[in-house]
Amino acid sequence: MTAGLFRQALAGERPQIGLWLGLGDAYSAEVCASAGFDWLLIDAEHGPNDLRSILSTLQSVAAYPGHPVVRLPHGDPALIKQVLETGALSLMVPMVENAEQARGLVSAMRYPPLGIRGVGCGLARSSRWGADNLYLSQANDRVCLLVQVETLGAIANLAQIVSEEGVDGVFFGPADLSASMGLIGQPGHPEVVGAIERAIDIVVAAGKAAGVLSTDPVLARRYMDRGARFVAVGVDATLLAQSTRTLLSHFRVAAHGQRPESAGY
Repeated sequence: MTAGLFRQALAGERPQIGLWLGLGDAYSAEVCASAGFDWLLIDAEHGPNDLRSILSTLQSVAAYPGHPVVRLPHGDPALIKQVLETGALSLMVPMVENAEQARGLVSAMRYPPLGIRGVGCGLARSSRWGADNLYLSQANDRVCLLVQVETLGAIANLAQIVSEEGVDGVFFGPADLSASMGLIGQPGHPEVVGAIERAIDIVVAAGKAAGVLSTDPVLARRYMDRGARFVAVGVDATLLAQSTRTLLSHFRVAAHGQRPESAGY
């Protein structure tokens, strides 16, 4: 799925279901991609990803339909340029606080005269090392920018942030938002959920796509029903941790003389 098709999907009626890739490993990312998620978030903010592992992960998931989105650790224009040159088309940038910051990110993702992105794609995977003759003329239209709104201050500026041309979607981070609200570690608190729902309404009213991460299936569906159009419903590291702990617990019970229930193998 290209960024253009991903943007079209975000504008459609069916929510795009995603998975967080935080393990920093291309092989495990491919395992997850084979499940058929609509989009996959390659996390370089909290996951141990660098430029090389981002590249490897993009290559490993390229054969699958899920659209890769790279979350950067920050919105530095030099880093944005490098990640775009790896062939990433959709970027998510954390901690966007105001419209001026969002405008700068839009500029960093585009070539002049619409932006400040440096031209060197002939050396990079983004243009297939110069084989894509249309790359320079089409690159500005191929990219997709998703900004993260994660604090009360950013929520207050949301209407201005979402109105910036070139911002394709706004993603809400419940963990950081709950911390900003004095409710750290409580992303499912009613006040946090209510704040996100009201924020989704603002994004939808502006004609843009709203997104969120929730590993709580009830909350995830609630956000979808509210209008969120790209929703991550799981994290690879969490799924692995929970599954292995459950498996061990299951057999530890058996070791104490209780017959384990079927583990599904």
